[in-house]
Amino acid sequence: MKKIAVLVGALACASFAQAASLEARDCWVRAMPPNLPSSGYFTVANNGDKPATLTAAQTPAFGMTMMHKSESKNGTATMSPVDTVDVPAHGTLSFAPKGYHLMLEDPSKPLKVGSTIPLTLSFADKSTLNVTCEVKSAATVGH
Repeated sequence: MKKIAVLVGALACASFAQAASLEARDCWVRAMPPNLPSSGYFTVANNGDKPATLTAAQTPAFGMTMMHKSESKNGTATMSPVDTVDVPAHGTLSFAPKGYHLMLEDPSKPLKVGSTIPLTLSFADKSTLNVTCEVKSAATVGH
């Protein structure tokens, strides 16, 4: 029984260590009319020695949150869902316009420019990272 408790404790510490090495910043959500989907953007920095795999994002401000990637090939823009995204060790990953982004559908209430919404990022090691996202007008960020 003592061995199981030690193992559980070690696993919990390993998960905490992964989360402690991750930082999310510059999170913002595009203000859109309530009947249209929105998009979310942020940067995750990984100060750890191992890559971290982002597996999901959730917010109570929207009924559905999905990770997507936009690409342009031969002059044609495409957008497709992704299940996971790796954050390299000692590196960063940006969710930005025209690249990785969150598709946010079914807002729980209209988005007001200047307000904030909570976002939880989930990783393959079961750790989570909470970040606050500012609602911005597309014109404010130059897109």
